[in-house]
Amino acid sequence: MWSLWSLLLFEALLPVVVVSVQVLSKVGDSELLVAECPPGFQVREAIWRSLWPSEELLATFFRGSLETLYHSRFLGRVQLYDNLSLELGPLKPGDSGNFSVLMVDTRGQTWTQTLYLKVYDAVPKPEVQVFTAAAEETQPLNTCQVFLSCWAPNISDITYSWRREGTVDFNGEVHSHFSNGQVLSVSLGLGDKDVAFTCIASNPVSWDMTTVTPWESCHHEAASGKASYKDVLLVVVPITLFLILAGLFGAWHHGLCSGKKKDACTDGVLPETENALV
Repeated sequence: MWSLWSLLLFEALLPVVVVSVQVLSKVGDSELLVAECPPGFQVREAIWRSLWPSEELLATFFRGSLETLYHSRFLGRVQLYDNLSLELGPLKPGDSGNFSVLMVDTRGQTWTQTLYLKVYDAVPKPEVQVFTAAAEETQPLNTCQVFLSCWAPNISDITYSWRREGTVDFNGEVHSHFSNGQVLSVSLGLGDKDVAFTCIASNPVSWDMTTVTPWESCHHEAASGKASYKDVLLVVVPITLFLILAGLFGAWHHGLCSGKKKDACTDGVLPETENALV
């Protein structure tokens, strides 16, 4: 135990050279925090600590012996190697934080390396929705304006980008981006029926993508084997109007016969009945 206090005392009283390093990883992976020191620095003692969100001792090197301390939040998930590098894993979302290794050489000089470990969630497969814009009078015939919305749920520090399959970029196309690239607006024509667009969702350590063919959702074009809404209206509207008119006429005729002119309606029927009997 004296070795730990002596190392901490060295850090408090003696001049310390500090080097900071940023390390990026993702949930479920193991990450090696590499201990680096200047040339000719012969390490005699070393101590690894977690500085944030809480200060904890993780591992020590003293008198040629490696020791891992198992009372920290990394219980069973930490290992110290002969080169004094520390491996953590499998990583959890709450493992992000600052770590430091304090090393003392055979001459009593100290060297401290601070590492910031940032643990990201792995990016899931993004969801893409296709929305069609209402056709305008100025819009050319046989074209479709669509909005592609891409979203990766429950993920932070994520960026979105779009790719048209089979081409390098969008040069020559009518398109625009909204919401930091999360929404893509593009104009399609008859020649774009088979054109596919891919949304790529990524963070600094992982990525995933989803591909869609937006023409299938265009309001003026029938999807495979399905009629468009205009074709449906051409059939449904006339039939609906006919049924409404027939219902109104029936109601009017029924009211006419059940009112003051009931006898007239009856008279109109009886002669036909008498003639049929004769």
